Amino acid sequence: MMPLDEHLLRHESARLLAALVRLFGVENLALAEDVVQDTLANAIEAWAFSGVPEHYAARLMTEAKHRAIDVLRRQRTAHRFAPELGRWLESEWTLRPVIDDLFLPAALADDELRMMFSCCHPKLDEDVQVALVLKLLCGFSVGEIAGAFLVSVAAIEKRLARGKKTLAESSRLFELTVADFDARLATVQRALYLLFNEGYHGACADRVVRADLCHEAMRLVRLLVDHVPAATPATHALAALMYLDAARLAGRIDLAGNLLSLVEQDRSRWDAALVGEGLRLLEVSTTGTELTEYHLEAGIAATHAAAERAEETRWGEIVALYDALLKLRPSPVVALNRAIAVAQHAGVDQGLAALRAIDDPSKLAGYPFYWASLGELELRAGAQDAARQHFAKARELARNDGERQFIDLRIGACGAIHVRSRR
Repeated sequence: MMPLDEHLLRHESARLLAALVRLFGVENLALAEDVVQDTLANAIEAWAFSGVPEHYAARLMTEAKHRAIDVLRRQRTAHRFAPELGRWLESEWTLRPVIDDLFLPAALADDELRMMFSCCHPKLDEDVQVALVLKLLCGFSVGEIAGAFLVSVAAIEKRLARGKKTLAESSRLFELTVADFDARLATVQRALYLLFNEGYHGACADRVVRADLCHEAMRLVRLLVDHVPAATPATHALAALMYLDAARLAGRIDLAGNLLSLVEQDRSRWDAALVGEGLRLLEVSTTGTELTEYHLEAGIAATHAAAERAEETRWGEIVALYDALLKLRPSPVVALNRAIAVAQHAGVDQGLAALRAIDDPSKLAGYPFYWASLGELELRAGAQDAARQHFAKARELARNDGERQFIDLRIGACGAIHVRSRR
């Protein structure tokens, strides 16, 4: 028996919900959520003392099917269920076989994909799409989503309400065979990219790294990779980026939980298996003619992964990749990362010049690591007073204790460093 862990049931929650929404119809999403909640609540109560049984997923599926049958029998006249299943749900002879088929592994995977594509409706803002994915496909609570994005519970509830209203207005879950599949796929890829980044670089109030968000994004992108129409070069590049970045998760914080810069990380703690899979996915992504931002970012991550020691990093290649990324997707954050790479490759003066040349730096004014980067380069140039001021600004903007501790260490270094070569 496994110990009861609230996170253990998240994946099953998503699979159950996707199947039930397929069964009840997307307009009955609230009803499907209630059935899933009741199923999980009963399981948690039953397993609280005995532990989670070995075949817990099968038990949850069986319980959910029984509850679904009860709902359909009781509420046939009160609800209009999934129109495409129609008469198959009206007869006792066909009711159970239809439900059994919907809970088969292949059907569950397809329904999760349908749910994912439905959550990423083009009419919804990106923040609403990601909130829906976290709630419906990852099983996160409203409070957890609010904590991940540093917004109020009320704000997340409004986002979810907007998203669910749009879903309810659809006649059914998104069909994976329709003509606009490719257009919706780009929206799905973007939502999963944002979800992963929120875990890796996000603004969580109590944790520097949200590995659970990263792993959920990886699980969902794997569904895309395993679904042939969605397994495009861009999808493989996105998956490669996630795997290569996730390989460094354990190295991003030290044993005391303090944030570490890339050059400070113990690379023996990087996950070699994830690096290997990321490189394989990146190789597959090169089979097409399309070059996307995911290809370029994965290429940067792969270049870092190839260096056994920080000083062996091929910074010139990284600068060239950032140059290409800036042309493809110009943004202040990309320009900031490029400037840091320029400093590593061409020296502090060149890095500072690149930082100061960023278009519209006001968009970075609230980002603590913009000021921390300025401070770091001024420190390396020997300008301790300027560095200290930049670090102080970064500390004011820090989003959690981990970031504050990281910046405090840099502030402390301002009084101890000697003037170094500007190269």
